[in-house]
Amino acid sequence: MQIFGRDLLDKIKKAPLEGENAHSIYSPPYRDVLSEEEILAKNPKLAAVNILLYLKDNAWYFPLILRSKNERDKHSGQISFPGGKKEDSDLDFRKTAKRETSEEVGISEDYIRIIRELSPIYIPPSNFYVHAFASYTTKNPAFILQETEAVDLIEFPVESLLNLSEKPEMKILNSSRGVEVPVINFNGYEIWGATSMILSEFSLLLKNM
Repeated sequence: MQIFGRDLLDKIKKAPLEGENAHSIYSPPYRDVLSEEEILAKNPKLAAVNILLYLKDNAWYFPLILRSKNERDKHSGQISFPGGKKEDSDLDFRKTAKRETSEEVGISEDYIRIIRELSPIYIPPSNFYVHAFASYTTKNPAFILQETEAVDLIEFPVESLLNLSEKPEMKILNSSRGVEVPVINFNGYEIWGATSMILSEFSLLLKNM
């Protein structure tokens, strides 16, 4: 049964955001909660990520990517949304989200429509302040991965977020400093950190529509 119809996009635009209340459910235990003033005082690197919705077999999905391993990148080898650092040439964070999505998964910016911005999230280990967006594509995607950035693409069903637990499984991962962190298990993939925190907010948004 299809739960979300074509009116999903309008509902997403109007639904309330839970912000830090949602982020905290999947937050690593060592992550400090800072005010925006405290975050900006750290002169963070600015970035944007994109939840890109698309229809497939009459159901809504969005892509996640498994990042390439890179010793210089603290988040290499992890699962994330398409996205990356804001460039000086980007007019705003929306532009960053669309440009990075186009570069990393091969969807032309002309086919990406931003629905709304979600709550920004600070990532202490890499000092990134990330602006998250929900968007959709007006054309059925034929994904082409940027090999230097991603080694695999995961098609995540939107409906699966309705089952996302608010009491997540805790697990020690190779990249989690030897500390138990909340994880989302999906088809053998372990999603954690900022990606799971953003998914937590998007999940509550869907449940609150």
